[in-house]
Amino acid sequence: MCGILGIFDVPPNTSQSELRKKLIECARRLRHRGPDWSGYQLLSRAPEGAGLKKSGSGTLLGIGANSLTISEGGARGKAQHAIAHERLAIMDPESGAQPLFAAAQRGPDGTVTVEEASVIVAANGEIYNYKELYAELAADGFAYAPKTGSDCEVLIPLYLKYGLEGACAKLRGMFSFILYDQRTGFYGAARDHIGITSLYIGRGPDGSVWIASELKAMARDCPSLEQFKPGHCWRSDTKDFVEWYTPAWRSLEGLPAAPCDYGKLREAFEKAVERRMMSDVPWGVLLSGGLDSSLVASVAQRFLKKKVAAGAGQWMSALHSFSVGLVGSPDLAAAAKAAAHIGTIHHPYTFTLQEGLDAVAEVVHHLETYDVTTIRAATPMFLMARKIKAMGVKMVLSGEGADEILAGYLYFHKAPDGAAKEGEIPNFKGSDLGHFPLAPDAGELFAELKDKVKQLYIYDCLRANKSTMAWGVEARVPFLDADFLDVAMSIDPREKMIDVKAGRIEKYILRKAFDVPEDPYLPKEILWRQKEQFSDGVGYGWIDALRDHAEAHVSDHQFSVAPHRFAYNTPRTKEAYYYRQIFDSLYPSLAAAQTIPEGKSIACSTERALKWDASFEGRADQSGRSVGVHVAAYDASFDADADTKKAVGPGDVGVAF
Repeated sequence: MCGILGIFDVPPNTSQSELRKKLIECARRLRHRGPDWSGYQLLSRAPEGAGLKKSGSGTLLGIGANSLTISEGGARGKAQHAIAHERLAIMDPESGAQPLFAAAQRGPDGTVTVEEASVIVAANGEIYNYKELYAELAADGFAYAPKTGSDCEVLIPLYLKYGLEGACAKLRGMFSFILYDQRTGFYGAARDHIGITSLYIGRGPDGSVWIASELKAMARDCPSLEQFKPGHCWRSDTKDFVEWYTPAWRSLEGLPAAPCDYGKLREAFEKAVERRMMSDVPWGVLLSGGLDSSLVASVAQRFLKKKVAAGAGQWMSALHSFSVGLVGSPDLAAAAKAAAHIGTIHHPYTFTLQEGLDAVAEVVHHLETYDVTTIRAATPMFLMARKIKAMGVKMVLSGEGADEILAGYLYFHKAPDGAAKEGEIPNFKGSDLGHFPLAPDAGELFAELKDKVKQLYIYDCLRANKSTMAWGVEARVPFLDADFLDVAMSIDPREKMIDVKAGRIEKYILRKAFDVPEDPYLPKEILWRQKEQFSDGVGYGWIDALRDHAEAHVSDHQFSVAPHRFAYNTPRTKEAYYYRQIFDSLYPSLAAAQTIPEGKSIACSTERALKWDASFEGRADQSGRSVGVHVAAYDASFDADADTKKAVGPGDVGVAF
């Protein structure tokens, strides 16, 4: 993974030296994402008539790259665009520097099919199926011999053959990229299906278009900012987004009806893990001791053993795993058990409350968010990533996404199932319950799952990506594989409903799929461990310390006037206020604040779920312990709205929150 920046359509009077200076200045703010190399390219406007020539096969040709690309000395015309790439070298470290330029290609008859440097790409991420795509292109009559071993170079022939949206639809991976077509002057950008990689788009006051991996590269220069939409392309010819990711489960009328095939679910996940083991540098796994990360580690270990036995272990013969927590935390103990069973070389890291508190401001700087649960969970992950990088590891596999796909959060225990709603479900009577081995209705749950998956780019993907990339470590997430998503989201959502009395706890179908007694993937106590949110699992004292720290640094008066200072997304607790004022000092514009949506949550829910149960009233905190089913749940005295009630007491006119 890397850092990318594109500045397009700058004013005609911009000098090349001025544009280059600005490009380098802004790209440097992304260098933590790509400490291995920097690539900068200035581009001129495509001249009149460029790109109108076609080869005998109909392929669009340019007029010669050297007449368009601006040289170091700037002798070839006025600059109009600029592209920067800060590289983290994981695939092809020796020759895969970017931006990437199209390699000249000729057909069997010697006809030019692709001109040298006619298309330029700067990409962030990994294309796991790039070898298969080269083979598919050749079979489709568009053979392409790449210049480099970079998996991202395949974007060039895919674009030339299928167009921008068509190219994206064929990719299996995590990616965001900027593309410039020198033949026509067209430029565009795209982001992966879920938003695993971070990407933003903005407008300068001069009308220029900015696209960057992180907000910090453009926040000072763009009054207009937004997160780049996942599963979309942005095109210069329409100046708008076009959706390319349109899975059937997202637009389905009604609910999925496929029964859960445990073998199919297991095989889809195993394939997703194997895909993400592609690397030319040492890598490892994050292992919290929870179900999701433990399954990732277990499956990866099995495949690595096979590769080593076959003589294919290039960089490592043993799998290293990493965990983090306060001394005595639940996750450290569980991770040790999981690692012992799986057979990884395990590295448990501890941090103190003070070390965590000291890092919060830097975490907000890197994550570019003020979301409470994201910062709570990201801080330990940020500290762990630093230690991982110190060991020479540049890539890790992680378990994000399973809770959103398979109803893993504890608040899903309260999802309405229709059992007590006779008359509200067509053709359903309470007396029919005996004919339903599962909950009779899972419409609310499925709607929540779809929304949670859609919002991953704002929360868990943002956390996983930026907290690790702050130190130049890439996190890959097998549960968000597009093919695994298709399998898991097409399962009848009633299979995902929680029924503790029937033994169906959260993520039951995933646990069942890997409950193989004759060849156990995990110890029983890990496979069936209750969901523990990462910010809780690192040690229950962590969240308490954050609240106490905020209480000491945010006065009652400051909090009482919060709606005046922060009219958008007004903080509802002193902890939220504390994070927001740090964010505001770093990214002071309203546009920056609006990259994070408004809304209350309980245990990572959307606002919809607050209506599911009366017990959620006054407990809208992101910790899993705010849900009564947690084994260490907060007691009845816990009130998530206590700060607000204190600021606006009984009879106080105050300011409404």
